[in-house]
Amino acid sequence: MTEEIIIAGFGGQGVLSMGKILAYSGIMQGMEVSWMPSYGPEMRGGTANVTVILSDKPVSSPVLNHYDTAIILNQQSMDKFEPMVKPGGILLYDNNGITRHPERADIAIYCVEAAVEAAKTDPRIFNMIVLGGYLAVRPILKLENVAAGLRKTLPERHHQLIPLNRQAISTGMELVKEVNKK
Repeated sequence: MTEEIIIAGFGGQGVLSMGKILAYSGIMQGMEVSWMPSYGPEMRGGTANVTVILSDKPVSSPVLNHYDTAIILNQQSMDKFEPMVKPGGILLYDNNGITRHPERADIAIYCVEAAVEAAKTDPRIFNMIVLGGYLAVRPILKLENVAAGLRKTLPERHHQLIPLNRQAISTGMELVKEVNKK
């Protein structure tokens, strides 16, 4: 089993953190992992993406041109990465700020309204709601390993937020909706 993932959006949306949590969760599960971030010089508002590979075999290269799954958080990323999802793959997106929704018929498309839900409680949990949506669609990681990945990723001074983040993951698992079947 190998899952090649791109997570893309604006800086400040937790793109890199989400990728790091997936990577550490895979390590906790005994998987071979690659985590390769890419971002502009801006702290917030610039583009950011991260490639994560989770596999039961050694990962030969972190550089990919096509992905099994794309997690898209803004229109610019939708335009760039929708065509790079492999036929039969998955595109998961938050529709906040999306002006052109994905239309491919050869991939499964899911939407999770994470921005709307996070605005109701705490905007900091946006990326964990999205992550929950992904984990509902592709349950390749055990939730206890995701919790361990959270503990490893978050600085100790923020460990009191782990229960909030775990709840956000559960919320995302409930909110994700299939837009079309491949």
